[in-house]
Order: sequence, then structure tokens, then C-alpha cells
Amino acid sequence: HFVTVDDMLKINTDQTRDLLRKELEIRKHELEEKWHFASLEKIFIENRIYRDIEECETWEAVIEAIDRGLDPFKPKLNREVTYDDIVRLTEIKIKRISKFDSFKADENLKQLEADLEEVKHHLAHLTEYAIAWYQGLIDKYGAGRERKTKLQPFETIKARTVAAANAKLYVNRKDGFIGTGLKKEEFIEECSDLDDAIIIRKDGVLMVTRMADKKYVGRDIVHVGVWRKGDDRTTYNLIYADLEDGRNYAKRFQVTAITRDKEYPLGKGKKLKVHYLTANPNGESELVHIQLSPASRARTKQFDFDFGELDVKGRAAKGNIISKYGIRKVTQREVGASTLGGMAIWLDETVGRLNTEERGRLLGEFDTGDQILVIYKNGTVAWTDYDLANRYDMDKVLRVERFDPEAVWSAIHQDGDSKNWYVKRFQLEGGVPGREYPLINETPGSKLGLITDADNPVVQFFERQSGGGKKEIQLNLAEFIDPKGWKAQGNKLTSGSVIGKFRLLESGGEDDEEEDGQDAEGGGSDGSRGSGGANPAAKAPRQTPSAKAGPTPASGKPDSSKSASSKSASSKTASPKRTASEAKTRSSKTSKADSDTLQAGDSLEWDLEKGQKKVQRKAAEGGAARGKASSTRKPRGKGRGNSSKGGGKDQGSLF
Repeated sequence: HFVTVDDMLKINTDQTRDLLRKELEIRKHELEEKWHFASLEKIFIENRIYRDIEECETWEAVIEAIDRGLDPFKPKLNREVTYDDIVRLTEIKIKRISKFDSFKADENLKQLEADLEEVKHHLAHLTEYAIAWYQGLIDKYGAGRERKTKLQPFETIKARTVAAANAKLYVNRKDGFIGTGLKKEEFIEECSDLDDAIIIRKDGVLMVTRMADKKYVGRDIVHVGVWRKGDDRTTYNLIYADLEDGRNYAKRFQVTAITRDKEYPLGKGKKLKVHYLTANPNGESELVHIQLSPASRARTKQFDFDFGELDVKGRAAKGNIISKYGIRKVTQREVGASTLGGMAIWLDETVGRLNTEERGRLLGEFDTGDQILVIYKNGTVAWTDYDLANRYDMDKVLRVERFDPEAVWSAIHQDGDSKNWYVKRFQLEGGVPGREYPLINETPGSKLGLITDADNPVVQFFERQSGGGKKEIQLNLAEFIDPKGWKAQGNKLTSGSVIGKFRLLESGGEDDEEEDGQDAEGGGSDGSRGSGGANPAAKAPRQTPSAKAGPTPASGKPDSSKSASSKSASSKTASPKRTASEAKTRSSKTSKADSDTLQAGDSLEWDLEKGQKKVQRKAAEGGAARGKASSTRKPRGKGRGNSSKGGGKDQGSLF
């Protein structure tokens, strides 16, 4: 039978109450004794009983005379007079008797009686006294020692996932040793004692083993790192030679499940040699430059190879032949985008953790180089990567969202020194992950009143009047100030005193158009892209350019109503980096009823007033190249709708 935490707390609490009760009983006895002797002393001196012993010749006669003199006052005492009490009376010095102050004696007795009543009250209300005793300890010794942990719900997690990175992985590639105790060898990355290590050797053998202080895994290690089971994002790009058939192969593969300490060949042959290997955490492709052996009979001895042209296959796949001649050297030219697509990430606001299991609210799809923007209630901002091990303190966080460098932010803040409110608009440039940057003044008393990335933010607040009333003010922040640097203080909001909270009334774009899935109406409680409120369009899937325009009527003239609605729908999903000419080119591709045939690189424009069309021809080669680039361009939304917005109808207002 195991004792539960509740039982342990109850046992400890009962023991503390018993100890406090014993202390109070001891204190009560001490006060009663003090009151008893103080009363005897007062009676002895005021009634001059000490004169009765002047004629006594023996000690017994002295004791008897004093006891006889106290007889009339014994009923007023709280206990019997003992022999020791009488002896203490005989020890009172003449100097004390001559300077005895009856008033002070009475005051001392009253104080002792009050203390005694307080102790009796504590004994009668022992539980309340125990609580007050603990509170007294906190008040006396708690300053600067506040609790650093807090109670909050948490999801079911695996110990390996949240284990602290309390160790470092090192490798001796030549001799074939890895471990956390090889302090003098090459450092790879931080890890925990629960992690597994993946090793790939020059002979094309892969192995996964538990983390150890020092372990031999085979000579000539070309790759070592922390391996996580079920990781379907990390992709390995490999170029190797099959020494049996003399050919060189390239392949991309993942390692999602494996048996520990078992050696797996990365090809079909028995003798392999690794020429090039990289591990890409998000499935990034690569462009490499391959140099063949100078003695080979190949006509082209240098060429580029793009891993993005290969599909991701299994670990045991042979791969694609890239050359039957010997390879001298392989170098990396550039790292491409992820071929697996963006990784959809959700934020569970209950525990402040990222996940891919669709728990919480969707932040967006993250690709190579993307970051998460975190805005804190104290007016600071930070950037983090999208590692699922990240954790955010939601009590301190105002917004968590996918970082968009194109977004224009509007902030209202108060200066701690002057107590004036300021407005500023700015774009964030990014920063070092894990470091906090102040958006407002760092003077004590400075605070953030409101922050939003709405296109057309209109805020409402109240200004105190001289007669004691208040005046309602509605202000369009986009018209009030132009965007400046994010470190600027901004323009003064008002010369008067602001009372109440700031409220975001409107957050639509120009001409009431919608952009990036945002709601153009943006009311006070559901305003899109404010610092609070949920965006209903946040989980809308991205659309491809082909879905942005509708067909042209058979009459050869565009339907203005359909064209307008198509344009509105297009503006919701268009990339923020799309130019006006690109938008016209994409919309023109939908006109198939026109008698003229459009070629690659041409653009079709409509004159809505005259109802006429105009085809702009471009050079075939240049237009085709541009048309191909345009068709392969992947639209990337700002992700401004997938933001973590604090609840409440005040759009994240702090003041």
C-alpha cells in the first residue's frame, strides 16, 4: 500500500498542528506563572507583609509569617501558594521594595492577562492559528523567495520528448567512437540521456544505438546525430558508389523505425562507399556540384545535380544512377526548399505547447527558415523556431503567430516617465531566436495598451474632460501616423488623460477588401488580426493560383459582378509579394472564350469602360521563361490569420 500525496499532506499538517498546540500550552503555563508571581509580589509589597518577619528568629517562622499574611488574598490567585513561591518573596531586594510602583505593576498584570487570553483563543481556534502561523513565515521570510513553479494542466507526453538536454554528444570520426563523455572530441549537438544516436559510416552502413558515455560504432563516421522514432520530416540526401558494379547512385530516404544496434546497408550491394550525405530536418532539397575523376572517359566531367528531382524512398532503396564513372568530389551549391511541403503546426493554448496532432489552434504551415513571433504583455517581442519542444508561458504571452516580415503593426503604449500615450506603426525585422526585444520604453511604469497588425485599425478610447466627464474618441491609426522603425517612440496620442481600455473597432483593408483570409468587417469582439479574438478564417486552406479567377462570359466581355467577386476571392489568398502585373497576368489566363490564342508570356487586359480587350505580346523565349517561372511560383500567404490572439472583446487591450 502506497501513501498518497493527500495522505502525506494530511499527516504533515496534523503534526504541525500538534506542535503548535504544545507550544501554545507551554506559553500559557509561562504566562500563568508570571501573572501568579507578579500578583504575589504586588500583595507582598502593597500590604507590607515583609514587616511581619521582623520579629521572627528562625527560617520556619519567617515562612509561616509570610504564608499567614497571604491567607486573605489566596482566593484571588489562580493556584495555591507553594513553599517555593514564599522563598522567592523573601529574595526580593529592599531597593525594589522601596522603588515599587503600584501603577506599573497593575499595567504589567493587565498585559499578562491580555497575552494569556490571546493564547487561550489560539488554543480554541488551532486551525486558524496554524494558517496564520504559515502566513507569518511567508511574510517574514518569503520576500525574494517567491514560488517559481505553478500548477497548470498538461497533456499526456512522452518522457523522451520533454527530457532536458542535459548532455552533449561528441564523436571521434576516425576511430569510430561516440558518446557524451568524449569532451575533447568533435561536438555534434545537445542531447539527453534518453535519446538515441544514428550513425552512418563511410562504408554505407547505418546504425541506431542508445546514448552512452563512450561507445564504439565503427570507423570512418560520416554522420552522427540524435534520432527520433517516427520522424517523417528528417530526410537524408545520399550519393554513394556501389563498388561491385562501379556505378554511382543518388537517393533520398527517411529513417522512421529501426532495430537498435543492428547494421543496415544503404544500398543493394555489399561494398559501398559514401561520397556525399546530409541530414535535412525539414526535407530540404539540395543542388550539388559533382566532379568526376579526371581519368574517366566521360565527356562532361563536371555537372550539377538537384536532389529535388528525386522522390523520397525507403532506406534500402538502391536509388537513381547519376554516373557510371568514378566521382572525385561532391560539393553543395545551395539548399533548396522543402519538398515535403510546409508542416502544419497547432498551438495548444492550455499548456502552451506546439503540436502536429491538431490540438488547439492552427498557426499555419511552416517551411525552411520560417519563425514564430511571440508578443508578450510587458511590451517585448521574441522569435523562436517551430521546434515541437518549445513551450510558451501563456499567462505572459499576448500573441503567438507565424512571423510575417511584411506585416505592419500598430501599437499604443504609455511612457513610464511622462505618462503620455503614444502611437507607432512599424514592421518587425526579425531577431535572434530566444532573445526578447522591447517594443516600448524600458522605463519603469511603461506599458502596452494595444497592438494589432490590422490593415486599417480604428481604435476607440475615452478622454477625461475638465468638468469630470469623458469624451469618446475614434482614431484611425493608419491615417494618424505612417510606418516608422520599430524602435521609434511614435506620435503622441492625446494631450489629455486616457481612461478605460482601448478597443479595436475596425481592422479591414483598403476599400473594404479582404486579404489573406481575413474578415473585412472586423468588429470589436471578432476583429481580424487584432491582438485578441479568434479569426474564423484562420484554418482556411491555401489555394493555388488556378483557383483564383472564374471563366469569362461567352459574349467576349467580362461579367463585372463575377469579375469583382473573383477578384475579391483572389485577394484573400494572394501572396503578399505578388505584384500588380502578376495579378493581371493570372486573371487573364482564365479567359478561354476569346478568339485570340494566348501564348506563354502574353497577357490579356480588359478595358471595362470600352468593353475591349488588348493582348500584349512578348518575345517567345523570354515570355516562356517568365511564364514558366510564374507557373512554378508557389504562393505563400502571410499567415496573418493564423495568430494566437488573447481572448476577450477588447482585442488584446492590456490597459
